Amino acid sequence: MPRIDLYRNVHMGQRARLFALAVELGAADGADQAVAEEFADRALAMTAELREHADHEDTHIHPLLRERAPAAADALDAEHIRLDAALAALDERARAFPKAGSDARAGSEAQAGSDARAGSEAQAGSDARAEAQHALYLAVNELISAYLAHLHAEETVAMPALWAAYGDGDLGAVFGGFQATRSPEQRLGDLRGMLPALPPRVRAAIARATVEALPPTEAGSGLYALSTTLAPAQRARLYDDLGAPEAWAAR
Repeated sequence: MPRIDLYRNVHMGQRARLFALAVELGAADGADQAVAEEFADRALAMTAELREHADHEDTHIHPLLRERAPAAADALDAEHIRLDAALAALDERARAFPKAGSDARAGSEAQAGSDARAGSEAQAGSDARAEAQHALYLAVNELISAYLAHLHAEETVAMPALWAAYGDGDLGAVFGGFQATRSPEQRLGDLRGMLPALPPRVRAAIARATVEALPPTEAGSGLYALSTTLAPAQRARLYDDLGAPEAWAAR
């Protein structure tokens, strides 16, 4: 039977969201102010999520490593310092993106009576926004590069060290302790973020355990709420794997 893995599922969800942010930002029409603000908000939400995740690890997981695998704990501490710089750089680029070119665009509007000058300033504003978008794109990918190495260290160094030093009872208590700090809404959000990135068998096992913990009268609505981030084919497969009544999907 597989050992309890404190990292695998949540890391798969994080990778999926980071990759999607990079791809979608690269292809976005950043000249549209609403689009620029949307991607700035997404980038800032991503850095906030990753900082919160690191805090959770420091609180619930790293004390176990420091006690029985101090070398692994030291390596992860060094990784967090390196990630802090990438997160700060991404925050800076995200905040700058929607503001880029605003002065030039304002100048072009003020010079509406002079077509040549207005056109030149509008172009300057457009160029500044495009450069800011690409700078944010590079910052997202810089973070991805650093974060993938960090995840690899946790999954191939820290988790084996925990398996060697602790039993599944200890590791289950760590997970239970973390879950106890999360509100029902937060736990639902955590699962919604992970499920689209997981294989069908794992997705179904998590969904089954979640639904079985609910009162029977809430099973249908609970499954529906859990599956809102899934693609249509993923949701259909989940309902099929669970043998759930088709009527639940319409709720």
